[in-house]
Amino acid sequence: MNQPSRPIVVVLGVIVAALLSATRAEAASCTISTTAVSFGAYDVFGAPATDSTGTLTYRCSGSATNLVITLSKGSSATFNPRTMTNGTDTMSYNLYRNAARSVIWGDGTGGTQSVQPANPNNNQNYVRTIYGRIPASQDVSAGAYTDTITAIVNY
Repeated sequence: MNQPSRPIVVVLGVIVAALLSATRAEAASCTISTTAVSFGAYDVFGAPATDSTGTLTYRCSGSATNLVITLSKGSSATFNPRTMTNGTDTMSYNLYRNAARSVIWGDGTGGTQSVQPANPNNNQNYVRTIYGRIPASQDVSAGAYTDTITAIVNY
């Protein structure tokens, strides 16, 4: 018997914050912006995981060095898994640094890694892809599931 598809709309919003920690004579500064990881419809009966991507763009000036870019846990208690919510319902997902989705992008704790790019050129945009994945076969209710992640650039 074929089961009907239960689409679940998933939008992952990413809120950005910048933590400023410059004390050099030439004041360093960085800005970051994002495009959301939006998963679209999730099929609870589908065998493959649902993948999507977003981007994080950063730009620094004043000779900012030793950058570390982290992503928060969002509404989750842990990085693995992160969870999205729809009211009281939750769905597991995660965000990764690599296309193979094997390195969780976090803050360097709990088995995660931050992004530590080479010292950027002044006033040049750099774009990093955020790779997202919802594991297959989650029995969740239909609805819009969301989470808010904070991205932080330390320098």
